[in-house]
Amino acid sequence: MGFNLKKKYEEFRSSRWFAPNDVRSFGHRSRAMQMGLDKEDWENKPVIGIINTWSDIQPCHMHFKQRVEDVKKGIYQLGGFPIELPAISLAEIYVKPTTMLYRNMLSMEVEELIRSHPIDGVVLMGGCDKTTPALIMGAISLNLPTIFLPAGPMLRGNYKGKFLGSGSDGWKYWDELRAGNISQKDWEEVETGIARSYGHCMTMGTASTMTAIAEAMGLCLPGASSIPAADSNHIRMSVNVGKRIVEMVWEDLTPRNIITENSVENAVTVAMAMGCSTNAIIHLIAMARRAGVNLTMDDLDKKGRKIPLIANIRPSGKDYLMEDFYYAGGILSLMCSLASQLNLEEITVSGMKLGELIDGKETLNQDIIRPLDEPIYKEGSLAVLKGNLAPDGCVIKPAACDKKFLKHKGPAIVFDSYQDMKKIIDSDELDVTENHVLVLRNVGPVGGPGMPEWGMMPIPKKLLKRGVRDMVRISDARMSGTSYGACILHVAPESYIGGPLSLLETGDIIEINVDLRSINMLVGEKTLLQRKKKVKKNNPKAGRGWLWMYSNHVRQANEGCDFDFLESDFGISAEEPDIF
Repeated sequence: MGFNLKKKYEEFRSSRWFAPNDVRSFGHRSRAMQMGLDKEDWENKPVIGIINTWSDIQPCHMHFKQRVEDVKKGIYQLGGFPIELPAISLAEIYVKPTTMLYRNMLSMEVEELIRSHPIDGVVLMGGCDKTTPALIMGAISLNLPTIFLPAGPMLRGNYKGKFLGSGSDGWKYWDELRAGNISQKDWEEVETGIARSYGHCMTMGTASTMTAIAEAMGLCLPGASSIPAADSNHIRMSVNVGKRIVEMVWEDLTPRNIITENSVENAVTVAMAMGCSTNAIIHLIAMARRAGVNLTMDDLDKKGRKIPLIANIRPSGKDYLMEDFYYAGGILSLMCSLASQLNLEEITVSGMKLGELIDGKETLNQDIIRPLDEPIYKEGSLAVLKGNLAPDGCVIKPAACDKKFLKHKGPAIVFDSYQDMKKIIDSDELDVTENHVLVLRNVGPVGGPGMPEWGMMPIPKKLLKRGVRDMVRISDARMSGTSYGACILHVAPESYIGGPLSLLETGDIIEINVDLRSINMLVGEKTLLQRKKKVKKNNPKAGRGWLWMYSNHVRQANEGCDFDFLESDFGISAEEPDIF
């Protein structure tokens, strides 16, 4: 073996199940033989658990049925023994009301799958929005050698010779249909042309953001997060993941060696430079805190002020999609451009330092990956605002909105639920102008529950017909990473638990200033105190099962929406199982 051996077989977790000469291990071995296996299959070999999030209703992971076989091939080639463990598949487009409601469920499932089975190393197969953070959050707690295998973006969409971006162009053409500017036939052509292959969204949505974050944190093979799902390089990468995880087990290279305060900072830097999804804030905080790194909203905002947006990928960028980004050099080229802003000594799953991996990586198209001194936007992707409307913070994506709204003052139109908003938003009777601020509340972590992606509220139809395509919208919900516009999200604390958003009334003036990072309702303190006395305390909406657990234990957006009983340092929450 051509790698650094730090462990002996007797020290492997799996040997606790298979090695002893006792009746319990007799049972383990005999049942393995029941499945047609022989001792030579597992003896003196690392047992690798492959967490596979494939399902029949998960378009982002359609290819995982084959890719898992590619991973197994690599594991066998390096002398390991693979065990495939299916896990819940959070198909963003199908799971209602929102996959965010189940991110923590998947993280708990992953933690227990790893903890309870005889495995020595882990391959995490994911890519769709909440799947990536969930898999990583679960694996962090066990601290076994772990590699994340990203699903890869789908191919570019096509409509009448124009490239289509998933999500972003759906919203765009829906507004044009509502405004009467395109026909039903046009709309149907967009529908059939926007998603042409397996893989996750090829815009810089939450999926592309989170897989890039996983790589920047050190958890992917070099360049893996940029490879389109349908590219043959994705197959080779999957085989190499299988090979490398076997080596990592012998080397005892674990997340504790990889996920540090510095590597988390690298992930934040890369996210800001790429035009990341607003959802990245929530997931980064949750992932970091599982690893014992106390990342805050303020930390993210400081990085956002410092790091320019240099990836010209829609929706924050103007012209390109993930396939173009890959051909321009991908994430390794982007990180090479960012080298002066990164912690280059951090170790990655490759066993090499980040600086070694990105040294000399060439950018093949500088309109797609811009130099630091020629950015798309001079500051990073996200800005955190605070004030009397959001004391614990909220988030906006400045590069993806009309710049005139970065400093704005206007009267609020308040909706207490999505249903209320939906009933009236297209009515000619709605008294609304471009200057108004649409406000949706009671849709946060507890109020949703699960913070559905309702924050990109539709522009009222009467304004669409006048050519208006953006206006200020505020909510305690989230929005899709493929969305855009002057949407202020994740208001914390949320309205449903008595946050200041619950005190706002239609007609109140709201003032925002992104440069000053401020958001305030211009209402006197005395008036707010009077209103507070009238606000009724809400109980969690769910009375049983998972939704009850979620509603009673989820933290607020500024804390990552993890459960209060799951945040921990390495190893504390996941004790090894007893075997008697």
